[in-house]
Amino acid sequence: MTVPSNPRTAAPEAVPLHRSARASFAAAIATSLEWYDFFIYSTAAALVFNTTFFATDNAVVSALNSFATVAVGFIARPIGGVVAGALGDKHGRKPVLVGAMILMAVATTLIGFVPNSEVVWLAPTLLIALRLCQGLAVGAQWSSAVLVATENAPAHLRGFFGSFAQLGVPIGAVLGNVVFLIATAASSPEAFVDWVWRIPFWISLIMLPIAFAIHRFLEETPEFKAVAARAAEQPQVQRSGFLEVVRHNPGAILAAAGANTVGVVLFQVTVAGSVQFVTTYLEVTRTAALTWVLITCTLMMPLVPFFGWLSDRFGRKLVFGLGAAAMLVWGVPMWLLIPASGPDQIWPFALAIVGAGIAMSLQTGTQGTLIAELFPPEVRSSGASLGYQIAGIIGGFGPFVTVALINGNTANAWRVGVLIAALAAVSLICLQLIIRRRYHSTPGPAVSGEAEALSAR
Repeated sequence: MTVPSNPRTAAPEAVPLHRSARASFAAAIATSLEWYDFFIYSTAAALVFNTTFFATDNAVVSALNSFATVAVGFIARPIGGVVAGALGDKHGRKPVLVGAMILMAVATTLIGFVPNSEVVWLAPTLLIALRLCQGLAVGAQWSSAVLVATENAPAHLRGFFGSFAQLGVPIGAVLGNVVFLIATAASSPEAFVDWVWRIPFWISLIMLPIAFAIHRFLEETPEFKAVAARAAEQPQVQRSGFLEVVRHNPGAILAAAGANTVGVVLFQVTVAGSVQFVTTYLEVTRTAALTWVLITCTLMMPLVPFFGWLSDRFGRKLVFGLGAAAMLVWGVPMWLLIPASGPDQIWPFALAIVGAGIAMSLQTGTQGTLIAELFPPEVRSSGASLGYQIAGIIGGFGPFVTVALINGNTANAWRVGVLIAALAAVSLICLQLIIRRRYHSTPGPAVSGEAEALSAR
């Protein structure tokens, strides 16, 4: 990496729009593939793993065991975020993003080769180990992808370009559901459970050549170049980004985590928990459930960058807050509608998850840029990773908690809605804390306490 040697020239360079577009496109492709890999595990856990790896005489226990391994990946995400954040603050955003993609591709492909527990009794352990690797990888890629997009964008369009990294969430879910729908339609139920479910995992190998293409053609961000230039002139002030951000910005980390938890929980409950519920207890077919999840995620794809663009015009916190308020209002009605579904009446399920998708898009389109702007460039990778991935720990237990709250009785589904509404209220409280402290990031030579005051955006 070439950086200017004179500290007077170490300010971030201006970025032309074509470079911003290229960076945001690369971030969208990278996160789409990462989230595809991460989410197909949740889908497989909802449809297959309860019988292939965790079969018991009790359907609830089998589902809990299966979804517990989904949560394992979310627990590993902050560890990947901490390691990658430190590396990203020291060595750059791009190499961390590429490394995370390679780790995810290898781990996901290997999951497709894990034998059923009837064949190898250690199979569940192997599955959990590879899920941990998935968690480390997705934890590592998120902040790097968001910063590649936002730090390569002009200031007045950071919300729009930054939303493309978040666009990987619905795109990854769409890709995963399309592949599983094709696999389900093209095979018998017995063949699907026996071996066809493995095909979506093997497809992940396509990520390797894309990772090398990003490594070859994508430039490092201007803000990191400026930070690296200052560090080269003043090596004695280089410190661990993780320790610095925890020491000086703990409020920003916790506020970011609390504000984002509801979105992560609702997404997991929508794409995995609700699918398991309607296919297990309401006799809704896999194809019908996955089709409506696919439609919901497809709807989110144009909404995410649209709301990111709105955040450039009206402020991140306003758009983000509207998303939290929408989830607060929709949580209980959503889970009153879903139990009214059935094999001949899919519209309540469809309405419930489409409404959730619209509400989630308000936050998904703004959260990456909002979190990144809470931290100075010197520790931005570490801070953004921690804030987002702590929320991921709680969110990963969404499907598990859904099964536990319902406990085999469809009349208990409203409890899940109350949980979502409560988390949305926490999100609004944390957003108010962010507004009152008015956290921001400013390019500068050092981190000096909590970030200074700036505009309410």
